[in-house]
Amino acid sequence: MSDLYTQVIEDTGRWLERAVIGLNLCPFAKAVHVKQLIHYAVCPSTDEDDLLTLLRQELRDLVALPDEVRDTTLLIAPHALLDFLDFNEFLNQADEVLIDLELDGVIQIASFHPDYQFAGTQTDDITNFTNRSPYPTLHLIRESSLDRAVQAFPQPEAIFETNMHTLEQLGLTGWQALDVGPTLKT
Repeated sequence: MSDLYTQVIEDTGRWLERAVIGLNLCPFAKAVHVKQLIHYAVCPSTDEDDLLTLLRQELRDLVALPDEVRDTTLLIAPHALLDFLDFNEFLNQADEVLIDLELDGVIQIASFHPDYQFAGTQTDDITNFTNRSPYPTLHLIRESSLDRAVQAFPQPEAIFETNMHTLEQLGLTGWQALDVGPTLKT
């Protein structure tokens, strides 16, 4: 792997450790991170079709391995879908891939983007940062892992509200102090 993509993975790992785990934005992330069950894949292309091809392969690879070997995958696209609206539209195609591979109900795709924006919010609303990552990223999650996590965390619906409160308390200055942005210039 090139130094360029090593840096993309390092940036994503730093975001995962400092923001996602460090702020407890996902109470399920620490265990799979500590056990090294997260696979990082980088799409080198700017082309959406190339990203879809790699998505298909990463989905196949994920379900081919037992969850004690690979529990989840972060597919990072540092050069593709840099515009959030394009990325958001692409998610429909990603869901179609799940259906085509008959993995709907087996795998979920969560989305993260440097400019993530929830509907009804302003661009600079701090609550958007719960889904802001250094690069456009698709998180491929096994449904069985989510089921186990929900058993361990009986009120998963509270996570969203807790995250909003955490980020409102942290504020933009606090988020910037985490230093979880990209070091690769796209």
